[in-house]
Amino acid sequence: MIEHHFAAVLMMIGIVIIASSLLSGAVERSGLPGVAIFLLIGIVLGPSGLGLVEFGLQSPNLQVLATLALVLVLFTDAIGADIGEIRRQRRLAVLILGPGTLLPAAILAVAARLLLDLPLPMAAILGAALASTDPVLLRTLIRHPDIPPSARLGLRLESGMNDAILLPVVVLAMLALYGGAEAAENDVARHVVGLFLLGPALGALVGYVAITLLDQVRRRVGVRRDYESLYALGVAFTAFAAAETVGGSGFLAGFAAGLVIAWLDVELCDCFLDYGEASAEMFLLLTFVAFGTGLIWTGFSVAGDWRVLLFAALALFIRTAVLLPVLARSGIDRRSRRLIALFGPRGLSSLLLVLLPVFAGIPGAERLFVITCLVVLLSVVVHGGGIALYLRRRARGELRPTAPAATAGPAPRPARPAPVVSDARPTEVAPAAPERITIEELQRLRRSGEPVVVADVRTERSYRDDPNIGAGAIRLPPDDAVRLARERRLDQHATLVLYCT
Repeated sequence: MIEHHFAAVLMMIGIVIIASSLLSGAVERSGLPGVAIFLLIGIVLGPSGLGLVEFGLQSPNLQVLATLALVLVLFTDAIGADIGEIRRQRRLAVLILGPGTLLPAAILAVAARLLLDLPLPMAAILGAALASTDPVLLRTLIRHPDIPPSARLGLRLESGMNDAILLPVVVLAMLALYGGAEAAENDVARHVVGLFLLGPALGALVGYVAITLLDQVRRRVGVRRDYESLYALGVAFTAFAAAETVGGSGFLAGFAAGLVIAWLDVELCDCFLDYGEASAEMFLLLTFVAFGTGLIWTGFSVAGDWRVLLFAALALFIRTAVLLPVLARSGIDRRSRRLIALFGPRGLSSLLLVLLPVFAGIPGAERLFVITCLVVLLSVVVHGGGIALYLRRRARGELRPTAPAATAGPAPRPARPAPVVSDARPTEVAPAAPERITIEELQRLRRSGEPVVVADVRTERSYRDDPNIGAGAIRLPPDDAVRLARERRLDQHATLVLYCT
């Protein structure tokens, strides 16, 4: 018979998958922080609700879940990096990942030392954890079409890559605490080599071998798209395990593997990227539910201490105070600078970083976790609510088109692969294999008076590489195509030509 606890964990996983799927559209359109919903699900499943499951700080299940979540976050954030765009906006990248990340961490560390009377290494851990920007709370904002490209890039860079900057600070501070107790100097040096050299080197090697092997096999014999999407998980976990086995940092190995794949710029099927990103987000939401069963609410236990409240307020707003003058030298427009500076939520990334010393058994680390929980809860309200309010105001100010809106642009280029066509009526069954249509055939259809709708359904990543849209085509991003098609009242009986290279 299956143990009750194991069955409860499986139930929690199932509920998270079902709820995240059913609520994805509503959360995307409303802008409401989905994190709050999953924290409430945690309450329902936890001891205060149905009592089905509870996670303690020393729970092996929590440790496994948190570890997998952090690995996938680092890997998918790295693999999703647009290296070409980062090169073009390298000043913005340097400012955000340099002073924009390290200055808030340093200021918070000093504040923790003075206000909370923490030892310097503990204060450094807390400052680094709370300087991390959460990608889940920012997801809806980043995807919104009204966000300027510079603001989108800046927020993507910060939420996706500043964990890799802050993780070494946390690990080095942990080594300082170990070194002060019982570790020898050569032991500390070994850990430093593993952190900065061995882990990233092995991760880069795994990423290079994995993506080169995939590219060669796909060219020669082909790879099924569903299995190619799973490949991302295999690369991330292999890089982590390889580094941890030899004493390196598995987290930085996962990040390095993803960065090498992005750097090689191998043409990947979108399912490779999308599945990895969706898997990471699912782990993050699952971890939020685990925290919501009881752990995260311990943050309210320190809310009565005015020094902790003052520190929490500083943690919420110091990033904005630092980024506004820092970004003034970035060369981007004022609106983009304000958007980047104002929206920097603290969330699961902060909790995952501060859990590392807890899992390592460092005395006093539980207090850091409780303080971080309070800051995250406040950030869900302040930053999550601010994002929802901003998106609602932008939605009220937008004119939604009531007819097909064609975007003018250069004519389709013959050198590109032929688009896919499906001329099935709503009551018919579409062909098993997609048909191909040439530009000449498309022009003949138009001359004959046949209703034709040409839709550019490339993913956002592909569209960023070449933002040109063929003459007469409309832009329908694949993650929101159905809603946009309904809003534009596309002819359901027209021949639909999909450009998806």
